[in-house]
Amino acid sequence: MSYPSPLWQPGPGEPARISDAPPSAVPAAGVPARPRRGGVLLWIVAGLLVPVLGLLVLYFLRFLGPAASIVGMILAVVPFVIVWFAVRLIDRWEPEPRRLLAFAVAWGAIASVAIALGVDALLAFLTGGWGDAFSSVVQAPIVEEVAKGLGLLLLYVGARRSFDGPVDGIVYGALIGAGFAFTENVQYFAVSFIEGGAVQVSGVFFLRAVLSPFAHVMFTSLTGFAFGLAARRSLGTGAALRYALPGLVGAIVLHALWNGSATFFNFFELYATLQVPLFVLFVLGILALRREEARLTRARLGEYAPAGWFTAQEVDMLATGAGRRSSVAWARGLPGDRSAVMKSFIRDATALAAARQRALSGRDATAAAQERALLQRTTAARAALLAP
Repeated sequence: MSYPSPLWQPGPGEPARISDAPPSAVPAAGVPARPRRGGVLLWIVAGLLVPVLGLLVLYFLRFLGPAASIVGMILAVVPFVIVWFAVRLIDRWEPEPRRLLAFAVAWGAIASVAIALGVDALLAFLTGGWGDAFSSVVQAPIVEEVAKGLGLLLLYVGARRSFDGPVDGIVYGALIGAGFAFTENVQYFAVSFIEGGAVQVSGVFFLRAVLSPFAHVMFTSLTGFAFGLAARRSLGTGAALRYALPGLVGAIVLHALWNGSATFFNFFELYATLQVPLFVLFVLGILALRREEARLTRARLGEYAPAGWFTAQEVDMLATGAGRRSSVAWARGLPGDRSAVMKSFIRDATALAAARQRALSGRDATAAAQERALLQRTTAARAALLAP
């Protein structure tokens, strides 16, 4: 068995045998519903976030006032929207369930901020405070990145079938970081509006929304990437934590470096000489991972071709962005506009490749059942596309 690259190699396991495709194009029982992914644990946590959100709102209203809070929230929407669309572009190949994306944002914006505020208050009470420099460069990076990392751990445990690899980890980590940055920006913008009005808030907006909208995104993406490597190998929670630790340390170091650039160095010099190159490397790394995703899709779906589930032409189409776009355009020209069916075919085939990868690891007991359901769905979608 060959793999597209060492990055995608799963853990030890016997490759599951692929049965021959049935002669009938459409399953007799009809098309099975797409399996919902995401466990009860996340729903429970999401419910607990509601009262925490209420407490955060009261905190902002009490200490910042309604007017400043509203100004801060409006301004904070701008960098968040930029990040949201950027992350959605990263997530186009195998889109994650929207409810899990929403959970990631909510964890970052609500739970992570609440944990950070609570820990900071507790440490201030116990120690009397260690000074602004220590709090900014040491305490804040550790507390905040651990708080955000807990959200990734919950997603890994509670939505394991939707956590397939490094790109998924980056997507979830980026949105947790974006959520955290949103709430933090509300506070920064509101405080600057109170202290210096429009002039001061404009300067803070330039620094946080224009120069650094992806700062927290990059930090937490490192932790997410590490969790994604564990997910690719279908590791258990304990082993995944060992994988995630280097990513978390990297996130803390980057966060400390970012905060330290404003505390100990010339911010703009360090921004140009270090932060910008790091961001470029971050983008290049994501592009490389996207290519690996395409290669993984080709490799795994190619294993179904000899059994008759896919043709070689379909595998080629599903493994490239250009092929997918041209196939949707072709389906749009069919009677009744069947582009939605083609998009479903592409989505299910990509999920099938991920399920196959998990089946190869030998550690996912549900992978085989999901594989059968997705094979039925893709077969039925093909029949619908080719129907007169």
